[in-house]
Amino acid sequence: MTSDRRFPPGSTVGVMGSGQLGRMFAIAARRMGYRVHIFSPEKDTPAGQLADLEVAAAYEDEAAVSGFARGVDVLTFEFENIPVRTIEWAAAHCVVRPAGQVLHVCQHRLREKQFLAGAGIPVAPFAPVSSMAELETALAAVGTPAILKTAAFGYDGKGQRKISSAAEVAEIAAPCVLEGFVPFEREISVIVARGIDGAMATFPVCENIHRNHILDITVAPARVSGAVEQSARALARAVAEKLELTGLLAVEMFLLPDSTLLVNELAPRPHNSGHYTFDACVTSQFEQQLRAVCGLPLGSTDLLRPAAMANLLGDLWAHGEPDWLAAAGFPHVKLHLYGKRGPRPGRKMGHLTALAADAESAAALVREARASLARNRA
Repeated sequence: MTSDRRFPPGSTVGVMGSGQLGRMFAIAARRMGYRVHIFSPEKDTPAGQLADLEVAAAYEDEAAVSGFARGVDVLTFEFENIPVRTIEWAAAHCVVRPAGQVLHVCQHRLREKQFLAGAGIPVAPFAPVSSMAELETALAAVGTPAILKTAAFGYDGKGQRKISSAAEVAEIAAPCVLEGFVPFEREISVIVARGIDGAMATFPVCENIHRNHILDITVAPARVSGAVEQSARALARAVAEKLELTGLLAVEMFLLPDSTLLVNELAPRPHNSGHYTFDACVTSQFEQQLRAVCGLPLGSTDLLRPAAMANLLGDLWAHGEPDWLAAAGFPHVKLHLYGKRGPRPGRKMGHLTALAADAESAAALVREARASLARNRA
C-alpha cells in the first residue's frame, strides 16, 4: 500500500522492533498525542513498556503481522533486520514508511555497498566473498589489512574482523563482504530526515568514539572544520535522496586525514549516535522520525547546547547496581535507562547525556558522570 497520506496526532503508529529506539520513539509519539503499537517476538520490552499495545509474535507469523497492520494507520521500524515478506504482508493493510526496499538495501552489507557505489557515493574498496577462493581474490583486489564482515545481521561490531591474509580465516560459512582498511582520523555520523514531500533536514554532524567495536561516546557538534561539516551533511542528503527515503536515516562516515569522507554504514531508523538529540536539539531524532513517517512538516534540528552522550553497558553492573544518586548529582547530565532485564557485558542498558558550553567540556562531563556510577555501589 503506497500513499502520500498524512497522519495527524490521534492516529495510531505501529513500530516493528521493541528496543530502546522504539522506547524513545514511543515517548516522542505519545507526547504529541499519537497512539503507539509495538510488534516484536518478545514481551515486556523496552518499547512495549510505554506502548498502548504490545504484540508478541514472530515476524514470520503472517496472520499476526497482518492483524497488527490492520490495527495501525502507518507502520515504521526501529530495527532494520525485518524479513522482506513481513514488510510485504504489512504493506497490504497499512502505509509503511520507509518502504521495504530501503530496509532491503540497508539490512545487507553487500547490497548496501553496491547501492552506494552505484549511486556515486564514496565508499572504501570492497568485494563480495562467498568462498575461500573468493577471499584470496578479494584480498588481492582490496589489499591488506582488510575487514571481513558477514553480509547480514551485523551491528555493534558483530560479524567482523580485521585480517591480513586468508590463512587467518578457517572457513567462509556465510556470504561476506571484504572491505579495505581505512586509516581514518575520526568517525562521524549525520542523521537526516526526509518527508513525504521530499523536504530534508539534517542534524548536526556528530563525532563517534568506539570501544570494542561498540559506540562509547558521541560528541556534538563534531570537532571538524566547517567544510567537512558541509560535505558530511551533503553526503547524507544525497544518500537519502538516492534511497527515495521517507523517514529517518543515519549515515556513518570515516573522515580521512586529507578531509575526504567515505560512507561506512547506513541505518534507516533512529541511531545510537543520535541519542543526544533527545535532550540537546529542538527536535529529537525520534520526534523527527515520527514527523517524517506521519507526513508532518519536519522540525528544527538546531542544537540547543553542545552535548556528549555516553553509553551505559551491562558491564557497569558487574559489581552491583550502579550509583544512580551519584549520576543525579550532576545537574547538567540527563540519565536514560531502557527498562531492560538482566544486564550483561556489551548490552546497552541506558545512556547519559551531558550539556555544556562546548563539546570538549560536554565530553569531559559525561565521562566524569559515568565514572561516578561505579564509585559507590548500592
